[in-house]
Amino acid sequence: MPLSERASHPLGCYNKDLTSPPTFTPPGVSRVSEQPSQPAKVVKPVAAAPKVVTPVTATPTAAKVVTPAAAPTVTAPAQAASPPPPPPTTGGAFVSPYPINGPDGLALADPVPGEPPVNQLFRTVLKHRGSDLHLKAGLPAAMRLRGVIQRMQTKPLSQDDMEKLLYPIMSEKQRKVLDEKGGADFAHVVGDDECRYRVNILKQRGKLALVARLVNTSIPSFEKLGLPPSIEKLCHYEQGLVILAGVTGSGKSTTIASMLEYMNQREALHILTIEDPIEFVFTDKMSIVNQREVYLDVSDWHTALKHAVREDPDVILVGEMRDQETFEAGVHAAETGHVVFGTIHASTCASTISRILDLFPPVQHHAIRQTLGFNLKAVVAQKLVPSIKPGVSRVPTNEIMMVNPTIKDLILKSKDDSILPAIQMCYQEGMIDFNENLRQLVERGDVDKPTALEFSPNPEQLKMAFKGIKFSKPGIL
Repeated sequence: MPLSERASHPLGCYNKDLTSPPTFTPPGVSRVSEQPSQPAKVVKPVAAAPKVVTPVTATPTAAKVVTPAAAPTVTAPAQAASPPPPPPTTGGAFVSPYPINGPDGLALADPVPGEPPVNQLFRTVLKHRGSDLHLKAGLPAAMRLRGVIQRMQTKPLSQDDMEKLLYPIMSEKQRKVLDEKGGADFAHVVGDDECRYRVNILKQRGKLALVARLVNTSIPSFEKLGLPPSIEKLCHYEQGLVILAGVTGSGKSTTIASMLEYMNQREALHILTIEDPIEFVFTDKMSIVNQREVYLDVSDWHTALKHAVREDPDVILVGEMRDQETFEAGVHAAETGHVVFGTIHASTCASTISRILDLFPPVQHHAIRQTLGFNLKAVVAQKLVPSIKPGVSRVPTNEIMMVNPTIKDLILKSKDDSILPAIQMCYQEGMIDFNENLRQLVERGDVDKPTALEFSPNPEQLKMAFKGIKFSKPGIL
């Protein structure tokens, strides 16, 4: 395909770097430039070259046939048939994927009769083992595959196409929320519970767009996820607050689901989840699991949290602690004798404390620290790291803080800078910091050293840990 056509092709801007034919320097030029110091002996072979060129130039009578046909039909397919260059890597991390189905994008899954048309795109993500579906008016459908956005073999979607694709899978209430607030969240199930998506439909520049995250239908175990063994201890509290911290897409929901499933399999409990939307669907085993979806099963967060403590739960999942109201409701449930799990957007255990305080005005910070000191049981911070293990794309690395007397004292006295050294000092109690967990992942063969150093909060300290040298910070008490 000529460059001028690729530029106008709807997929050109995504796959141009992977499909552009390489440029070659004519052999005669490279030889002369490589050997300028042998003029006499080199000129003769060059002078003899016309004998090879003459048959090519001796075909002017067929110029009308050869000139237009030979260039596009011979050159383009020859280059398209050549394999793409190996993708660049950073410390073993996959950066840019191979074009699985060539320059025209990823092949679509077969449509299933009787299903909404958009399900074909959802099934395409499942077919290629992608993680997210992206739809936007004006562009072809796309997915996130191995961490990189790649387009599918569809035409650019118009606003009318987006409405025909998205409106059939939305309820009247969700349509109303979208029109009034500019965005709507809900869960979408494909087929007979073949796959489940967490869907967000939004408006941008007056047009529709969709981002949907594929959610695992099966809940993985601690061992399958590669979580530290001490994560099991956090499933045996009888009351208190357990917080999972991490950025968006760091696997917090999956880790919490794994912890709840661990309890579901081993203890006779009542587990109550309040979610927007429901992601993992639990099957009742030893426990009774009730899952309430906000705006579907209950009118709003406030009502769901108020009713939660009246529903005889042992364990409550409140989802993301996004504001004062959610945090206060979670703490209230913990104070009344329940185990409460929640998530928050923070990168480390120490920054989780600061993030919670930021929800409140400074005048309340002392009271919030008192509340945390007496009700917080543990914080698990998590990141996802590219893996070198066959069949595994990414593995979690964790920092685990359990609130013992040392940690409690640091929280109450506003000594957040000393929390990390305290975690390192209390390793024998099951706490672990990111560097130690990364060292273990390298030792286990899940991650290579360059990747571990890239994701380390203190690479120099991790380098020393690889050599068996550990650091401790005395005098934190």
